[in-house]
Amino acid sequence: MPGAERRTSTDLSRISAITFDFGNTLVPVGQAELAAVVEEMTLAVVEACGPFDLARFRAAWAEERDRQFAEDVPEGREVELDRRTVRVLARLRGMPVPAGDERWDDRAAAGWSTVDEVAFAIDAYSRAFVAILPRPTGIKPMLARLADRYELGVLSNWPVASTIDAYLEAAGWSPFFRAVVVSQRVGSIKPNRPIFAAAEAALGQSGPAILHVGDDWASDVIGARQAGWQVAYVRGQQAGSALPASEPDGSAVADLEIDTLAELEPALRAGRRA
Repeated sequence: MPGAERRTSTDLSRISAITFDFGNTLVPVGQAELAAVVEEMTLAVVEACGPFDLARFRAAWAEERDRQFAEDVPEGREVELDRRTVRVLARLRGMPVPAGDERWDDRAAAGWSTVDEVAFAIDAYSRAFVAILPRPTGIKPMLARLADRYELGVLSNWPVASTIDAYLEAAGWSPFFRAVVVSQRVGSIKPNRPIFAAAEAALGQSGPAILHVGDDWASDVIGARQAGWQVAYVRGQQAGSALPASEPDGSAVADLEIDTLAELEPALRAGRRA
């Protein structure tokens, strides 16, 4: 029922660690805000690494984003922005674009840019993200309270791990997290087992002792279930967001379903009493 939690008979008192998805769970990522981040990055890179035609850069960025999603996600890899930046700079500087089902020769593409140029683009993206995405109210005090009782971590699919690091630091949330596990660092995306195993190693916890909180059914709920974790599903967070999302499909059951993170603490208290 909307606006209320639904809990199974799972014993939430067994939880000793909680991981949070980042985008649309801890931080709402609206389509307009993310577009503004990409535009800020685009303007900075065109000025610093060009001259490039703005329209050509935007088109190349969008095309390479789509190519990465088609190639990388089915193989369980993150659509890393540094690799996309290398490809965009290469094609704008004259490297032929792969045709049809051919793939980029990323080693050859890297010869069309410098390490410093790619780092500049990633830093521009991160700085824009931190500046443009708002800090949700209520999250910091909630994390402070939870950190007194649980080991906390971030467990997220994200194409630039340093962006999450920078955002957590700017929001003042970093001290509450023992681990920040991001797909771009691990080399594997949720729902695949390796990224959950990385979080277990970082937290020193495993199985039902960990509760994962996330908004994406396939990545968060199914992934946590396959890892043997408990899971809280945050419903209806994807509206107006540019981030990929999946809906409940009946293939798994969440231990907890909530509409907002504000409902998490009361549910955990109820679970401890039970």
